[in-house]
This record gives sequence, structure tokens and C-alpha cells, in this order.
Amino acid sequence: MNIVVANRQRVKKINLRLLKQIAVAAVAELKIVEAEIEINLVSAEKMAEINWQFLKHEGSTDVITFDYSRSNLSGEIFICIDDAIAQAKRFKTSWQSEIARYLVHGILHLAGYDDLRADLRRKMKREENASMRALSKRFSLAEISRPS
Repeated sequence: MNIVVANRQRVKKINLRLLKQIAVAAVAELKIVEAEIEINLVSAEKMAEINWQFLKHEGSTDVITFDYSRSNLSGEIFICIDDAIAQAKRFKTSWQSEIARYLVHGILHLAGYDDLRADLRRKMKREENASMRALSKRFSLAEISRPS
């Protein structure tokens, strides 16, 4: 299993080692043994660029996943820290928990889950919530942020 976490933002300090451990656990929970994933933490400005360049959507978004799989789980996940902070306020949760949720969401996309139709979205959301419960028991998500 090859999982790389790249911090390409300066909004928040991130515990990259912990985020990688969470990603490895989320992949393992899906019973996937071979995976090659690059996780990129980006600012809203960079996410808006990626969103426009590849999807022709304006503005930033919370997570974008690019699936390169042929036989093994393989792809890139872009997570927007600014959006995690904004969504955390909206949903009355922590931005660290939002980052973990976006990570799980991206991994589920790479594993073949889809959220384009309502029925598929419900199925994916159930799996996402179950994964978040399991990860929350195993890891302290608050520690995703490093103390200044």
C-alpha cells in the first residue's frame, strides 16, 4: 500500500503522519490490500483552479477525487482546508473531522462508490458515516491539527 500526503496549503498546520494513518485504516476497513493514493491538502484558491481546469465548475469545493484505477485502488484526492473550516462551522463540527470525512469520501469514490443519484448517495453516506464512527474510535481526529 502506497499512500502519500502532500501539504500544499498554509491555512492550517496538519499532522501529515496521522492523516496518512487514518487513510491507511480507511482503505484497510474496505478490505483493500493494494492501493496507491496521493492526498493533496490545498487552499480554496488552488481548489478553485483544479475545479475549473478539470471539471469546468466555478469556485472551490471540499473534495475532488481523480480515479486512476485499472485493477488496484489508485488515484488522487484533493482536500480543501478552507472549505473544511467553513463546513465545520455550518455543521457544528471540527474542521479536523471534516478533513477526515473528505478523506473517507474520496477513498470511497476510489473504491467505486458514487453519489450522483439519490439512492447511490444514501448508500455512500451510510458507508461514510460507518467509516467515520470506526475511525473516531481508533484515532483522535482533533490531533490532525498540530499545535502551533
